[in-house]
Amino acid sequence: MTYVVTQNCCNEASCIAVCPVDCIHPGPGEPGYRTTEMLYIDPVACIDCGACADACPVEAISPDESLEGLDLRYLEINAGYYAGAAGTGTQCESAADRDPTERSDGRLLGRVAVVEQASPLRVAVVGSGPAASYAAEELLANRDVDVEVTMLERLPFAGGLVRYGVAPDHSKTKLVERGYARTLGRPGMTAYLGVEVGRDLTLDELADHHHAVIVATGADRDRQLGIPGESLAGVHGAREFVAWYNGHPDLAEARFDLSSDRAVVIGNGNVALDVARILVSDIDDLRRTDIADHALDALAASAIRDVVVIGRRGPAAAACTVPELLGLSALDGVDVLVDDRCGDAEEADSVGPEVAYKVQLLREYAAARPQHDRRLTLRFHAAPQEILGAESVDGVRLAAPDGSTDDLAAGLVLRSIGYRGTPFADLPFDAQTGTVANIGGRVHSPESDAPVPGRYVAGWIKRGPTGVIGTNKLCAQETVAALLEDYAAGALAEPVGSASEFADVISQRRPQALSAADWVAVDRYERSLGRKQKRPRVKLLDPGPALAKRQ
Repeated sequence: MTYVVTQNCCNEASCIAVCPVDCIHPGPGEPGYRTTEMLYIDPVACIDCGACADACPVEAISPDESLEGLDLRYLEINAGYYAGAAGTGTQCESAADRDPTERSDGRLLGRVAVVEQASPLRVAVVGSGPAASYAAEELLANRDVDVEVTMLERLPFAGGLVRYGVAPDHSKTKLVERGYARTLGRPGMTAYLGVEVGRDLTLDELADHHHAVIVATGADRDRQLGIPGESLAGVHGAREFVAWYNGHPDLAEARFDLSSDRAVVIGNGNVALDVARILVSDIDDLRRTDIADHALDALAASAIRDVVVIGRRGPAAAACTVPELLGLSALDGVDVLVDDRCGDAEEADSVGPEVAYKVQLLREYAAARPQHDRRLTLRFHAAPQEILGAESVDGVRLAAPDGSTDDLAAGLVLRSIGYRGTPFADLPFDAQTGTVANIGGRVHSPESDAPVPGRYVAGWIKRGPTGVIGTNKLCAQETVAALLEDYAAGALAEPVGSASEFADVISQRRPQALSAADWVAVDRYERSLGRKQKRPRVKLLDPGPALAKRQ
């Protein structure tokens, strides 16, 4: 028997750290780790110990004998990575190939020194999503330095990307939040939810009470297409749609026209497949998820039966991952089709195993015959030229590589070509990349080309919207290593205000701020509502009912 990594791999690499025979790759420090779609277990080297399955935070690892249905495909996906799928050769990187500054669990070596302390290192972390939580955990788990962490979240709910970005039908992926909850409960952690830096206090005021500040606020804007008609009613960014159906308070009142029979999604990455899948999913399947109730009601009344996902290039360049593409075949009552009017001109055997398997899946979809009244079509070699319509969208004009155009009717267009960050209060911003200007997590001033003392970033606001959830762990570790190196070197100024004085500031400026204990109460309340409806949770838009019940 061997263990197998399946669809909801988060790439956090906790499994690699416990594997006694180094059979899971690629890992932190190995070529390809930052870009790999998922991790893979070598079926030949695996000794069937099960340590990886026990350590996996999202239950993505299973013994081969327990796999059923769609998950059986992961036997060949894992084996293909090592056997050299489509003739590409072995992809496994040995431990000797790792960056010598990293351990197998991704923690950076040789960067942290023991520091003699009269008082704890105090660090503020802005945000509560994966990058923020990994940064806080890395700080609080450090045995060489006594650390206190203050986490500030703009919303009265914790979780960030996991709560508001992961699709509702990916419930196992959301299991990673259990680790974040443990971090919130660690000694030395203080959390303030419903507090916004820039509104309730300045960044300098925050820094006055801490040695350092790590900003981990993510990427909160959609990239633009830059084509005519993009401002028409009925054209939205995928981020808006995702936040709406995930119950983000800022988008709860958003409206999406679901009255036509076709929607077009521009872009073919994982987010594009998420929104397309939600639009055509059986409503009874969605009722078993934590999708927002207002979205559930709107989708139940939706007339959309046909979703076309547009890609500018061919199948081998599809931006989605193999697990997301494979997952489409699990949609009940939905035909997954491929429209590639230029033909599959790309040679799958000239690329790596992940791309080769992706092309293989697309060929399988292309060979399928339509059987249902709901369709999800993946269209390739189609470049959007214009959004058509007078006041609201009527369709999209697409151009083929030969210059010919085709008008595709649609009543809803979702733009899914990537996210970008927005400027954060008083930090230098790189408008081209949509990130805070930084080097390895240290905020850098473009004018002086010098680090800004005590200012750090992690996650998408640091590196852009790349990687999966677990990628943020290595990103946060890099940032924390830089911060601790600066602390050991005496480069961080002592706070002028104490923790109790900071608590007073929050109490005065934002008396309704919630604590970690308040969040635990909200989380339990949402889950209790979910159990009554046989759902993971029922998301609140206002924490009031949960807190009132606790009282």
